[in-house]
Amino acid sequence: MGGDRCLVLWFPGWAVTAWAMSEGTDPAAPIAVVAANRVVACSPEASAEGVVTGMRKREAQSRCPNLAVLAVDEARDVREFSAVVDCIERLSPGVQVVRPGVCALRSRGFAGYVGSEAEAAEVLLEAVVTGLGVTTGRVGVADGLFAALQAAYAGDPVRIVPAGGSPAFLAPLPVSRLGDESLSALLPRLGVHTLGDFAALGGDAVRDRFGQHGQRLHTLASGLDPSRVQPRVPPPELTRQLEFEPPLALIDQVAFTIKATVEDFIAGLTAAGLACTELRVEITGELDELVARSWLTPGVFEAAAVIDRVRWQLQAAAGSRLHSAVTGVRLEPVVVDALANHVPGLFGSGTDERVHHVLSRVQGMLGHDGVVTPRIGGGRWLAERQVLVAWGDRPSVGQGSGEAPVARPWPGMVPDPLPASVFTEPRPVQVLAADGSPVTLDERVRLSGPPAVLRDGDARLRVLNWAGPWPVDERAWDPARHRCASRFQVVDEAGTGWLLVLQGARWWAEARYD
Repeated sequence: MGGDRCLVLWFPGWAVTAWAMSEGTDPAAPIAVVAANRVVACSPEASAEGVVTGMRKREAQSRCPNLAVLAVDEARDVREFSAVVDCIERLSPGVQVVRPGVCALRSRGFAGYVGSEAEAAEVLLEAVVTGLGVTTGRVGVADGLFAALQAAYAGDPVRIVPAGGSPAFLAPLPVSRLGDESLSALLPRLGVHTLGDFAALGGDAVRDRFGQHGQRLHTLASGLDPSRVQPRVPPPELTRQLEFEPPLALIDQVAFTIKATVEDFIAGLTAAGLACTELRVEITGELDELVARSWLTPGVFEAAAVIDRVRWQLQAAAGSRLHSAVTGVRLEPVVVDALANHVPGLFGSGTDERVHHVLSRVQGMLGHDGVVTPRIGGGRWLAERQVLVAWGDRPSVGQGSGEAPVARPWPGMVPDPLPASVFTEPRPVQVLAADGSPVTLDERVRLSGPPAVLRDGDARLRVLNWAGPWPVDERAWDPARHRCASRFQVVDEAGTGWLLVLQGARWWAEARYD
């Protein structure tokens, strides 16, 4: 006996449509999405030029020279398809997401409500077109999910297979529709070219030859798909938004007014068993300004901490990015974690918890930048690698300070272990040879003599060991920022290590190994 009477919505080339939705552009151009050097989705314009899925990238570009090639992005496909599913669920709950670009629902209830299966398909397609502007949808209705999906592939834009007609509809389709590469290659060599031919084989013989997996595919080919639609459980709505009428011009007014909304926001997370560790706050102004920022916290956000973030964001934006009264505030949890991971133990969370509460309290009194923690950033010079980050924040992944990403290679940077004392401003020093003459470098980076004496202010230190030079030549293309220097390491008579820099004829102490 077959499964549910299913209605399947299929959006061909969904990866291209998802890219266009995320970029806010029109996909009416030759576009192909490529993974592992093969086309996985293409636009109708690309298809008209002969590009098909499964084709190699080079062959696709030879058929369509102006083809725009995009990299596959599964996260983007899932994210954009959730908007389509939400649009459908407003009309008919109980949607199963088969994969990004394909979803299914039981047709009986919704078709009975609107009048017929054909009308149900038209209503759903119209809702997606009206709500999201997606015009590529196709609908298939049949007994069982597999047959309904094949009907959607044949839809233009709607294909309805009568009840009990799935076996006859599937019979002429090629065996490749089963989606099994090994069987699709083997069966035609055995003279089995269509699903009808495969269904005509005895079930016991198929099981004996191909095992349980082959028997399941034989059931699908026979139009007796026993699977049922498994509706997804819609995720809880965690975002909260508050509109102000009339708009509010004072920061304290906004902070006081949003208190109830913030408490409801935290309560919604708690009810879902979640805790927010990264929060996005969007503030809109009367002149259509939008001030958005993501905030982090070492622990989890509580109501008071969220209100503080809104206040700090308003203080930072007032007069620069926000020139009018506030008309609304939106709170969105960007990163959440299981609440159980943040429940205090029987004896509390120890020192870390107390430190967090104390620093958060001080930060609440002094402001967001009132409490900072040190981080190591990117760059070649030690002073620029010292980054101070507000308590609770963290540099972006792979980022240090602004334009100095940590993950990039920095030829000439000081390797680990780093010096313990880094001078905010390099200290002028003198390096002398044994005869008292200054040590210099010629144009071929050769020393005029071995370093023998290091003069640091009034101190005269004998050099026991030294190493270098290590040239550093950066930003040669920018005359204003070009810097060419050489680094040395020296050890004085007291056993202290120094990191020295020779730039031109001047010696500087960049750091000290204490």
